[in-house]
Amino acid sequence: MDCHILHVMLPDTPTFFTALAHPLRLRALLLLHAQGELCVCELCHALDVSQPMISRHLAQLRAWGVVSDRRQGLWIHYRLHPDLPDWALNILRETARAKTQDTPFADDQAALTAMPNRPGAPRCA
Repeated sequence: MDCHILHVMLPDTPTFFTALAHPLRLRALLLLHAQGELCVCELCHALDVSQPMISRHLAQLRAWGVVSDRRQGLWIHYRLHPDLPDWALNILRETARAKTQDTPFADDQAALTAMPNRPGAPRCA
């Protein structure tokens, strides 16, 4: 019997802080923290970046074990990795609590809220 198990390494402390160190990755992680799960198109819209740019950063976050993804039709949805350690979740929670009313984080949430054609509608924007 051929059994393939995909083992994802969860981030160690330096890797997690590297993930947070890039402003775009931090903004994306705070949106994921607030929303639970977002499609790539939602992240592009909220962060006002191209699909290749956000996809490159999401691929890094996935490789580091900070986020996980799932495919639904044509769309790829991301969320915080379900096995992210409590210490990492606490850092995101406290950062969100302290910063989500500040620019650019509040602007990102407002842009996401105002996005037309969010997934679940016939197509992404």
